[in-house]
Amino acid sequence: MSATANPSTEPAANDLSKEERLKQYLVDRAQDGEMYFKSKFIADEVGLSPKEIGALMVKLRDSATELTVEKWSYTSATTWRIEPSA
Repeated sequence: MSATANPSTEPAANDLSKEERLKQYLVDRAQDGEMYFKSKFIADEVGLSPKEIGALMVKLRDSATELTVEKWSYTSATTWRIEPSA
């Protein structure tokens, strides 16, 4: 008995770099407008540690043209604000 995977046109999560995976997640979530989040609350969903997310958010702030990324506040952890770029 063998299992056959269904082919997909979207790249598998393992095919994307950590930065690309996080960016895609944020772009998908920000489609309806602005979003606020703390890294520790999305870590499991993107398969990264909160520390990795924090480091990548600093990179994405400068490189992600599809998003506006802002370090919003700090209360027990950094809160990030994202929204689609105009």
